[in-house]
Amino acid sequence: MNTKGLFSLSIWKIIAIATIILFLYSSLRHFLFQSTAYDLGIYDQIIYLMSQGSQPISSFLGFHFLGDHGALAIYPLVFLYKLYPSVYWLFLVQAICLASAGGITWKLARLSGLNQRLALAVAIAYLLYPEIFNINLFDFHPDVLAVPALFGAVLAAQQKQFIWFLIAILWILSCKAVFSLTVIAIGFWLIFFEQRRFSGMIAIALGMAWFLLVTQIMIPFYSGQEAAGVSRYPYLGNSVLEVITNTIVKPQLIIGKLFSIDSLIYVLELGVALILWLNPQKFIALIPAIPTLLLNILSIDPMQRSLIYQYSLPALPFLFLVMIRTLADEKPGLGNGFWVLWNKFQKNTLSKFSHLFTIPHPKLPQWIVLWSSLIFLLWGDHSQVLGYFTRIDNWSATQNAVAEIQTQGGVLTDNRLAPHFTHRQTIKLLNQVSPDFDLKEFDYVILNLRHPWPDTKDLGEKYTQQLKQKPNFQLSYQQDDVLIFKRISGGLNNNQERSEFKEQPGV
Repeated sequence: MNTKGLFSLSIWKIIAIATIILFLYSSLRHFLFQSTAYDLGIYDQIIYLMSQGSQPISSFLGFHFLGDHGALAIYPLVFLYKLYPSVYWLFLVQAICLASAGGITWKLARLSGLNQRLALAVAIAYLLYPEIFNINLFDFHPDVLAVPALFGAVLAAQQKQFIWFLIAILWILSCKAVFSLTVIAIGFWLIFFEQRRFSGMIAIALGMAWFLLVTQIMIPFYSGQEAAGVSRYPYLGNSVLEVITNTIVKPQLIIGKLFSIDSLIYVLELGVALILWLNPQKFIALIPAIPTLLLNILSIDPMQRSLIYQYSLPALPFLFLVMIRTLADEKPGLGNGFWVLWNKFQKNTLSKFSHLFTIPHPKLPQWIVLWSSLIFLLWGDHSQVLGYFTRIDNWSATQNAVAEIQTQGGVLTDNRLAPHFTHRQTIKLLNQVSPDFDLKEFDYVILNLRHPWPDTKDLGEKYTQQLKQKPNFQLSYQQDDVLIFKRISGGLNNNQERSEFKEQPGV
């Protein structure tokens, strides 16, 4: 890797390059029909509906989107869809949010006294952090909107810029209800360890008020049920408050989870990209990450303990803050993170062979970038990208099928095709209805039998057989195992169906 050329770039050029790369990757995924309904299709549909003056009731969810996460931050995106309704706005916004946090990381590093090259290395380490790449490929989630604000809140608190801190906190709260817990933890950290008492008290007050408002009023009002995340902690209770209460008063319920092998592996994966520059004496800066770590460790859903998904994003600013403070610490005898352990081991055990085990000091910017690159290659979800190209042999037929849908009628399809039909009131997945029903709410059923979504492969084949027998649907398109069944008015006999069906080239 030519690190000299890399360090000659300004931070803003690096951020611009990262933004373009992230945007192109997520756009390519969608273009190749590999994006999915959850959550890209959900947010594309509700933002489109709002831009058209309709209620943001997702047909995937079956209720107003505020009943899902209370993500008010979605509303400003409507203005982009009013300019031109396109799902690619979401990819662009996501890329900007994820990449721009690298600039704030650089600013934090500079504020802590790191020189230009070292601060750039820390920012590059953030951009190469595997979860940034992975979540960018995992459709779109409101979590990403909070990433620059999370870093920004830390920066504003350190600079004693209360107004900017308040704006950042309010934006974080508007992105997702569960982020209230992170905001509360930030408040405790500021009060007891950063001597920012007023900012800390405001954070705690806003976090607690918003958490109660959203989980106890907003979500039940719009969805008619408890917050969806409760289902991931069934052993702790059936409601948000019950889960929190039992976590505190019944520690015996969570001990096994806290000290399990899965939890240990998760924590190691979370920190391995920075482990050489994490001094345990600086771990106090991880206090705001505790709610995120607990939520992920205690969940029965293993996805929350994977760097492929978005669940660990709120912990990243504080993990990098530990790295920055470790690198900035020049006090004699403390060393830098993991390196102090290596030095002791080398001195006590390998002293006679020290010339064989001499390793350049890890504080060098080049080492930070090289190590981050290695972890990116190992933990980045590159297999997903390679997988795209194993499922595109009928891409042209799929593209033609999308072009065949000229109306705003209801569509029934699978998880991969759904994001291409979300600019309408009704769009559902195969497993949300039964092929034995009349399917009255749908005008089209679109299937890719060659490359189906794995969970609904059998359903797709069943639908094909059922729809061929239904008098109110006819096969209007078929090419390379991509089929469209179109609703017709009244029933047609088989001869009429055959005369109206036009086979596409290549059938």
